[in-house]
Amino acid sequence: MRAALEMMAFGLALLSTFFLLLATCTDCWMVNADDSLEVSHKCRGLWRECVTNMQDGVRTCDQYDSILADHPVKMVVTRTLLISADLLAGLALATLMLGLDCIKFLKDEPRIKLKMCYGAGGILGVGSILGLVGSVWYAVDVYVERAMLVSRNIFLGVHYDFGWSC
Repeated sequence: MRAALEMMAFGLALLSTFFLLLATCTDCWMVNADDSLEVSHKCRGLWRECVTNMQDGVRTCDQYDSILADHPVKMVVTRTLLISADLLAGLALATLMLGLDCIKFLKDEPRIKLKMCYGAGGILGVGSILGLVGSVWYAVDVYVERAMLVSRNIFLGVHYDFGWSC
């Protein structure tokens, strides 16, 4: 029973880390949400902005000039939080894997292995909070930006909604 619980916990940690890495690397945090007929689908991400032509499926992406360039605060904070969460999740996965009973590392020291598992759980908790705060920060900022434009009856041609990465 304990081995099954350990494997399930490791599998969930691995899956959540995979999704966190996927969200960090993908480029569709914001999508255009126009009500008019569109011939292209625009996505904005943390690292680049992409446009997909709906007629022929051709996708072109523009990388942002530099990581150190002047970017909106929401992008910089989200990048920082998600990269920190990714690093913590990777460290926690390595620690958790070494703490599993089925791994022969420190086989004669069950207390140390248990402490490693607890430590990995704590690190995963901190990483998940950082990832959650980064994602929610970005999503709330997208919502506030759109709500301000709608409340003032301002139409700039394109307004964005939540993308699948968010």
